Amino acid sequence: MTSAHHAPGVVAITGATSGVGRASARAFARQGAAVAIMARGADGLAATAAELERDGARTLCLQADVSDPDSVRSGAAAIERELGPIDVWVNNAMVSVFAPVREITAEEYRRVTEVTYLGVVHGTIFALERMRDRDRGVIVQVGSALAYRGIPLQSAYCAAKHAIQGFTESLRCELMHEGSAVRVTMVQLPALNTPQFDVVRTRLPRHPQPVPPIYQPEVAARAIVAAARHPARREWWVGASTALTLIGNALVPGVGDRYLARTGFDAQQTDEMVPPGRADNLLDPVPGDHGAHGDFDASAHARSFQWGLTRHRRVLALGLGAGSALAWRARRRAV
Repeated sequence: MTSAHHAPGVVAITGATSGVGRASARAFARQGAAVAIMARGADGLAATAAELERDGARTLCLQADVSDPDSVRSGAAAIERELGPIDVWVNNAMVSVFAPVREITAEEYRRVTEVTYLGVVHGTIFALERMRDRDRGVIVQVGSALAYRGIPLQSAYCAAKHAIQGFTESLRCELMHEGSAVRVTMVQLPALNTPQFDVVRTRLPRHPQPVPPIYQPEVAARAIVAAARHPARREWWVGASTALTLIGNALVPGVGDRYLARTGFDAQQTDEMVPPGRADNLLDPVPGDHGAHGDFDASAHARSFQWGLTRHRRVLALGLGAGSALAWRARRRAV
């Protein structure tokens, strides 16, 4: 599955039972891939597998915590034993804590780092062990605009995504040095309508929410499938908000600091109060099937105009170039 001309093969997805992972599992299954889903929660695994099997996909459920390297290693072995050689590995699992830095404990920072960052490292290492010998395969890192731009109340998550970005750049250089045909690419996502806001650990007074504009997880899933098909592109930006955030942070980061200091607290909370004793998934999964969508269907966008431009940027560039050439000729004739 290393180009648009290859049929889907075997795809492994971590954090595959809700949100972006769930939507991505469906998207790959509908393209004919065999899909291995890795997550901690038995309820979500069973519900996701049932969906994929209804779509006719060969499916393998792996109950594992990506912070445990032995679980990930044995999961990779089981995938190849049951489904065949892994063509695409998608690192998507995450946990987070919504709170100011002063209210997050050292243990909580460690846990977010072990899952959200080291989970990616573990998945990458054990996928590479198998892909390197075959000299083929694609690793897709599920990133975020927050891999470049830290925001208040999400320091642990932002730090983990920044770490994934640095790790991926280092690995990409090493693979190029080796002349390897294995590819690694990263998809930087916008705010998404996923169930994480219902299960994330929070110390905010009001219910956490994604910073608008909000997109549906299927927008992210389409980007992840495209990245798996076209892994030569080092990075994919999804959503106009992601593009504006990354460009703005590169040019005027101080402006971003002041803007987020002023708006970032209220923008990440609804008007609804957080109920006392709310369960969270930092250490253990919250029971039940949480699906792909969160509570923000009414305001979430099902499409991204920017994503359409990104996917067809070569055609657009050719069109703009041709248009510029015709305009230049017309001006010459007028003179």
